[in-house]
Amino acid sequence: MMTSPDNDNFQEGPMVFIVIGRAYEENDSEGIPIHVLLTAPDDDTAVRETLNALSEEGFAEADLDQIGSINEIPDEEPHASAYRGALTGEVSIIRFR
Repeated sequence: MMTSPDNDNFQEGPMVFIVIGRAYEENDSEGIPIHVLLTAPDDDTAVRETLNALSEEGFAEADLDQIGSINEIPDEEPHASAYRGALTGEVSIIRFR
């Protein structure tokens, strides 16, 4: 039985994802650029949890453009705080206006 992966994708601790896109408060409104940081077991779950969190925040629609993982704490705010929040189980939404 294999106990370790054959590739470089193994990471100790939770995987923190960043999802980049645009969220819309109303269907015909101008979109707000967003970054969402959260932990999830895979990218499909990360996308689903991102959409759920945006809906709970009152957004009607979202266009998600990119998803990736963050391997170390970011140097600058607001991403550093959002990263720490994601490690505690929060879904952190950063809005750019």
